Amino acid sequence: MLVLLILISLIFGLYFQVEPHATIGEIKSLFHKSYQQLYPARQDLKLDPKGKSLRDDDVLQNLPVGTTATIYFKDLGPQVGWTMVFLAEYLGPLFIYLLFYFRAPYIYSHQDVFTSSPYSVVTLACACHTCHYIKRLIEAIFVHRFSHGTMPLRTIVRNCVYYWAFSAWLAFYINHPLYTPPSYGDMQVNYALAIFVLCELGNFSIHVALNNLKAEGGPKCRRFPHPTKNPFTWLFFFVSCPNYTYEVGAWASFSVMTQCLPVALFTFLAFIQMTIWAKGKHKTYSREFKDYPHLRMPIIPLLL
Repeated sequence: MLVLLILISLIFGLYFQVEPHATIGEIKSLFHKSYQQLYPARQDLKLDPKGKSLRDDDVLQNLPVGTTATIYFKDLGPQVGWTMVFLAEYLGPLFIYLLFYFRAPYIYSHQDVFTSSPYSVVTLACACHTCHYIKRLIEAIFVHRFSHGTMPLRTIVRNCVYYWAFSAWLAFYINHPLYTPPSYGDMQVNYALAIFVLCELGNFSIHVALNNLKAEGGPKCRRFPHPTKNPFTWLFFFVSCPNYTYEVGAWASFSVMTQCLPVALFTFLAFIQMTIWAKGKHKTYSREFKDYPHLRMPIIPLLL
């Protein structure tokens, strides 16, 4: 038995006859044949205009439809692969910060061009910032596995403006010729540096653990992460998203190390956004797995 598929958008309506066992991914490919510019990654299909998006592996006969199925279409716009997304987002801050560190022309006064700061904390801050974004680039290329293969181009532009602008703002002050070192000197810098390094190692360890979990179970296997033999992953005992916990810790320690207000503001905004993501992930885990540990919190152990 064939299913009459009615595909509706704001500008057109299409009619297809498909097999009941057809997947949403196959329907997207069928639609792509009629409209070549609307490749599958651009398509968002829903059974209800205000409902959830259908997954590519959803089978038509398993959905709440009869012999006639009405599916609503939305064009998500041009898409870019996730690897390219992260390269665009992270290469910018990496090079922008270095321009300020080396005091390239037209940033500070003419007599300060290509001069260096007399304070070691400025060099340490540059090393930490550079290593952070190099780590992110390595993870984007070799570690991360993405459930959604693309991101809308307009979202990439917004994200790049956010990362690039903040990188320039904090780099301007940290590398400014009038910058002064933290109030408590080397002790403040060294303690903050130690915490920064630990948090970066922890963040990387969590990303590797999450990657291994997906590799072992496959794309369709649903499991929640557990601590491993790596001590950095033991934070899974207490929070659902320790990668965000470590990320916030790294930027908080960077704020203390540099004693720079723009860095603290960037850390605060990042904490708000990562808390939203962590709460969403925590809610999904709790709803999907009945045996999910009750002790775990979204991002901050025992608190939040």
